Amino acid sequence: FLRKEQAILRKEQADRQKKFLQELKLEKQIEKFRIREVKELEQLEKLALREKREDYSGLQERIEKLKLKYQQIRDQKIRERVEALGVETQEGDDRAKLLQREREYTLARQKIEFALESFYRSANSLVFQLNKRYITKHMSILRCIDRRFETGEIFIKWDETIDDEWLILIYIKNNSPDEGIVIEDKTNEEKNISHEFKPSEIFKASDLMVDSLTHLIAKKRSKNN
Repeated sequence: FLRKEQAILRKEQADRQKKFLQELKLEKQIEKFRIREVKELEQLEKLALREKREDYSGLQERIEKLKLKYQQIRDQKIRERVEALGVETQEGDDRAKLLQREREYTLARQKIEFALESFYRSANSLVFQLNKRYITKHMSILRCIDRRFETGEIFIKWDETIDDEWLILIYIKNNSPDEGIVIEDKTNEEKNISHEFKPSEIFKASDLMVDSLTHLIAKKRSKNN
């Protein structure tokens, strides 16, 4: 990466996102807790009906304790889920506040993906056109890889190379759409450079990628000849 500090930020974001995807499995676990709670409550209520007690305050207390137990279990799982996203929580936070924080995180994540949408479409279209018009049958094709959801990145590489050996890398500066888009360019082995664009400067960014990749392809074709 040309901007190591930016790579670190995206790595941290990717780690939180990975934890988030893992924590999503808690949905089924929480549902199991809910089903178990319902069954236990039904058993307690059947017991109360079967015994036909006029005063079953003791049983009612057990019911309330049971409800509280499962409520605490769910709250803890939700807290763990939110903390997995890297969102700080306070001891006194209730479930509604935690869910609100989770929603805020998800919206921020989606904002990053949407901010890169036009850049992804441009890069993907460019790769298709270059492969169709300029890549010979003896050359490797180019690939546009979409990693917006996982790492907030889009990159272009040769088909046979590993992901880390990208040619063009596109991402949000500081994971904040308001700060602009960064394009790192390693198509020229002698001079790796990076550029910054406003989200609205998609055509300018597209021209840059066209120039860099067509120059690279021309150089590769001349070597093959």
